[in-house]
Amino acid sequence: MNRFLSNATKKVDAKGRVSVPAVFRTVLAERNITELYCFQDFVFPAISIGGPDLLDRFERQIDQEDPFSAEANSMSLLIHGGGVFAKLDAEGRLMVTDFIRDFTGIDTEVTFVGRADHFQLWEPQAFQEAQAQARKARLGGRSGA
Repeated sequence: MNRFLSNATKKVDAKGRVSVPAVFRTVLAERNITELYCFQDFVFPAISIGGPDLLDRFERQIDQEDPFSAEANSMSLLIHGGGVFAKLDAEGRLMVTDFIRDFTGIDTEVTFVGRADHFQLWEPQAFQEAQAQARKARLGGRSGA
């Protein structure tokens, strides 16, 4: 297993920490990711989290642009200005910081959502609504069975 798949909702503890699902921690371990790159998603009210390779991928995109172009500057603003590094504690918990709370609206629960090479943190209701919209758009309103 080397991809982030599925979703799980976890409670934020009294100290503002949330346990990353074991299946996601397994992927982090298999990919040898110890430092997490976290950024504000470009489309959804979610925090996207992956390893430094995710940041490297975005920086390679920027490097292909004229460094003074609007495209390079806006991309840097999003991935550098909207990003931070984080680490899990010894018990596999992540601190739900103001950076996360302010962008997502997360309060007492977090929904972890797999996105193949990274995962996201969502406010649970926002995730349910976005997933329902995506399902409706892709399936024309049919329910997946």
